Amino acid sequence: MAILGAKTFQNYIDGEWVDAASGATFESTSPANGETIGVFPKSGPEDVDRAVAAAKAAFEEWRLVPAPRRGEVLFRFAQLLAEHKDDVTELMTHEMGKVRAEAAGDVQEAIDMAFYMGGEGRRLFGQTTPSELRDKFQMSVRMPVGVVGAITPWNFPIAIPSWKTLPAIVCGNTVVFKPATDTPALGERYVELFAEAGLPKGVLNIVHGGGGDVGQRLVEHPDVPIITFTGSRETGVAVTRAAADNL
Repeated sequence: MAILGAKTFQNYIDGEWVDAASGATFESTSPANGETIGVFPKSGPEDVDRAVAAAKAAFEEWRLVPAPRRGEVLFRFAQLLAEHKDDVTELMTHEMGKVRAEAAGDVQEAIDMAFYMGGEGRRLFGQTTPSELRDKFQMSVRMPVGVVGAITPWNFPIAIPSWKTLPAIVCGNTVVFKPATDTPALGERYVELFAEAGLPKGVLNIVHGGGGDVGQRLVEHPDVPIITFTGSRETGVAVTRAAADNL
């Protein structure tokens, strides 16, 4: 993967690399020298709707995959990310400016998280509880919820996506991922490695674009029961308000 240069990237929806419906684009540039890292789709509500529909359809099959098998995909992803750690570290330094040592730590956090959450595929335990009623047995099991909207910031562009997407995926949910517009190439690389690891189409989708167009539609979408967001307090308040009608 070329680190610098005006390479054109796409959204990843339902296992396919696609442009924004509008055809609009934006550039990611290096904070060090202003050089263009890549050109990305400037998506809108129509693209979010398509990604959510793909994730919703994929959920019906993914939730039935045994949790240990889901975990195995995460193990493969962890191994691939470890193999490409140097490349991803270099990309992070170019795209958002972390020194290499800190960037490598960011990537290693995601590797460790992927190995850990892969193991959770064999530890999704429920509970048994004594009942107050005669001849009654109480138990709980963990069940996936559906489509998760994941909105991440620029400052930990590999670690934070791993914290949000990996638990959701191993538990049987599907994800629509909106990375920060300052670090879209890193979000793209994250999803590329997951696709290479064999994650079925529609389970993880990426939609590039700004919060006003992509993020707003994602948090308001009636088919997205879970939103996970990291960012400013002001934006967090807006996300909470926008998502409240779908509680």
